[in-house]
Amino acid sequence: MNTPLRLCRAASLREGEAQGFDPQDTGQTTLFAVRYRGQIYLWRNRCPHLGTPMNWRHNAFLNGCGDKVVCFAHGALFEPDSGLCVQGACLGQALTPLAWDITKEGWLSVTETMDETGNTE
Repeated sequence: MNTPLRLCRAASLREGEAQGFDPQDTGQTTLFAVRYRGQIYLWRNRCPHLGTPMNWRHNAFLNGCGDKVVCFAHGALFEPDSGLCVQGACLGQALTPLAWDITKEGWLSVTETMDETGNTE
């Protein structure tokens, strides 16, 4: 991918929140961002166990406390900062991180994406 794609204003992603994005206009949320302990993390929206999307509804990626990412399909729990599965069928596996940047104008931008097969570009 040559040109970073703007996702949202970085400041609009609040602590303990996650937001999904469809940067390639595929009609599917293909990645999501989480702000956790002051840092932003960008993940591919795919469970390493079943290959299903993580969210069960729009922007529903986190548990009620906002301290774990949850797979809607089987309830696996992931650390928001490392992507490591700490409970569930994919214990020890991890979410796929994506490269990102914050522009000087304050936009959170993805600097790599993935195709339909999950390969990064």
